[in-house]
This record gives sequence, C-alpha cells and structure tokens, in this order.
Amino acid sequence: MNFEELLAFLGRNQMLSLVFAALTVAIIVNEISRLFRGFKALRPAELTVLMNRENALVVDLRPSADYAKGHIPGSKNVLMSQFDPESKQLAPAKALPVVLVCKTGSTASDAAKRLKKAGFANVYVLDGGIGGWLQADLPLVKGRG
Repeated sequence: MNFEELLAFLGRNQMLSLVFAALTVAIIVNEISRLFRGFKALRPAELTVLMNRENALVVDLRPSADYAKGHIPGSKNVLMSQFDPESKQLAPAKALPVVLVCKTGSTASDAAKRLKKAGFANVYVLDGGIGGWLQADLPLVKGRG
C-alpha cells in the first residue's frame, strides 16, 4: 500500500480513522503519565523477590474484613481512611521499599502518590492488586496478621 492509497482509505473511513487516532493519543498519554507518576507497578513474582531480598514493607489498604479473609504473608493492614505517610507504622520505612496493595490497584496508586510526595524513595504498587496475586497462584494468609 502506498501513501496515496492510505490517504484514500482514510478519506473513505473517516470515523475509523478518528477512532484510531484517538486511541493512539490515549495510549501515548497513558504511557507518558506512567513515566512521571513516581512509582512502579510490580508483578507478583517481582514482589516476592523484593520481600525476600530487600525486606520490603507490604501495606494492604483493603478493609480489615477483607484483609482477615486473606492477605499477603507479612503484610500490614492500614485502612485507606487512616493512611498517613507520617504514621509511626510507615515513617520508619522511608528508606525501605514500600509496596502498596489493594483490591485492584487503583486505591494503591493514590496512596503511592502520597508516599512519594512525603519523601519515600522506593514506592511500588502491586499490579492487579490482591487479584493479581491470586492469579499468580501465590498463597494468602488468613487472620488479622
């Protein structure tokens, strides 16, 4: 296909061309925003390595009842309504990797932004949240921790 044929196709399929252009722009904007958000998404396998090698603090932001039904071994439960980067539970971990976990990953992203703003250097979010952990067939611990 040459350039003239491409232009003719785009002219005949204006709506398709518009949708394609909009999707392309959306993908580019999303990728650029990922670069500048200040934290990284971790896959479950990467989280296990970080926990074992660098003593990462894993903070589970889900409600206490969900946490008690099953959580990542060694994680600490902090309710999002009580989430404070300067709390006695989080402040000592400024130099450690901190991994935030929620149900799907979106609540953890908001908390990660707050940690970065408070000066935490190594902030991560579990990609896919606790659901991603389960999909990777990794174990959960029941109880309050």
